[in-house]
Amino acid sequence: MTASSLTIVLPAYNEESRLGPALDELFGYLREHGEEGRDGTPGAARLPDDVRVLVVDDGSIDGTADLVRARAETGLMTPSGAPLLALLAVPHGGKGAAVRAGMLAAETDLAIFADADMATPPDQLPLLVKALWDHDLALGSRIQPDGSDMRQTQSGFRRLLGRAFHGIASIWAVGHVQDTQCGFKGFTRGAAHDLFGQQRITSIVFDVEVIYLARRRGYRIAVVPIRWSDKSGSRMHARPGLAARVAWDLFRTPLIRRVVKRRPGG
Repeated sequence: MTASSLTIVLPAYNEESRLGPALDELFGYLREHGEEGRDGTPGAARLPDDVRVLVVDDGSIDGTADLVRARAETGLMTPSGAPLLALLAVPHGGKGAAVRAGMLAAETDLAIFADADMATPPDQLPLLVKALWDHDLALGSRIQPDGSDMRQTQSGFRRLLGRAFHGIASIWAVGHVQDTQCGFKGFTRGAAHDLFGQQRITSIVFDVEVIYLARRRGYRIAVVPIRWSDKSGSRMHARPGLAARVAWDLFRTPLIRRVVKRRPGG
């Protein structure tokens, strides 16, 4: 599939302090538009000509929305006449709800959601776009081809919880996908609207439900190793209430999806 347009969806909740530098980095990369970036990484010329950025403000109570509105890019247009930077404000519902709103709002050939702090640098975008030439989903993975894991910079406790979570998730819902929680995933428009239109889970485990649905629906899934760095300022802290919510949402994913029809041709 040759794509002519791409929406980059950035879910944001109280990201006033981190979103500005992240947008600077993203738009700086897009403006360079070379075949290669720094250190031989893929350049923005390998992206579709029409690239749009959509920030989904998940009911922030800080200046996140005002920051986006004040950016010069909100007054610029892509080659198709669409806003280069747009803001979608939704009631606070969690990351899963914000991503769902953004992906359903995307009308481009491809849609990629990424963390608002650019933990995955923009020069990794072409890797997902390339994978979507012949796949319906492209899942960024922090696990590298040699088996090394870019999450080694996280605390030992978080890594331990992550291993336990993925061990259960692989058996229960997602199969061979080892890094379900990487916040960097791409979809064709048809797959995005189908899968996120059916998504019910809005906690941080929403990725598991989307991958589970994609497997059951017969979509072609690519796992793409990417570069990633742990950014300070994350509001995701391990605590009993969150652990209980994650466990419950993981457990109920296949139960609320006992009947999933395979898509035509899938």
